Amino acid sequence: MFWRLIRTTNDPTLTVLRLVVGIVFFAHGAQKALGWFGGPGFSATMASFQQSGIPAIFAFLAICAEFLGGLGLIFGFLGRVGAFGIMCNMIVAIAAVHLPHGFFMNWMGNQSGEGFEYHLLALASCFVVLVKGSGAFSVDLLLSRPRQTGRRTVEERAA
Repeated sequence: MFWRLIRTTNDPTLTVLRLVVGIVFFAHGAQKALGWFGGPGFSATMASFQQSGIPAIFAFLAICAEFLGGLGLIFGFLGRVGAFGIMCNMIVAIAAVHLPHGFFMNWMGNQSGEGFEYHLLALASCFVVLVKGSGAFSVDLLLSRPRQTGRRTVEERAA
């Protein structure tokens, strides 16, 4: 099971996608979890989610998905898990907040809220990582490379 979770190829295009998504979501998660980059921090974020009617456990999971999922994608460690968590966040954000505001972001300030175009880009990017893995320069690739241990490789034993 773990082998299937971390298995990936040495594809540098996956690395670019993974790093960009990881950096974006780590920054958003750090705002919520740590108060970095002008964010509100953990307590204020939890309070805001709860005032919106989101139970504490789901608020906590959303913060973890962005912060830890972003870190996982940056390092390429359990990239599929990080991508899945971020995808769940984006689906909930679309359904609960952004769908009524339409497709487009509120660039001109003439809508009552933000649309969901950004969320679709994040979903598509995370889907690629979910299907293909973390790619080159990732911890997942280092862990999934076959190693000689005795007579059979780790890959042969996993099969």
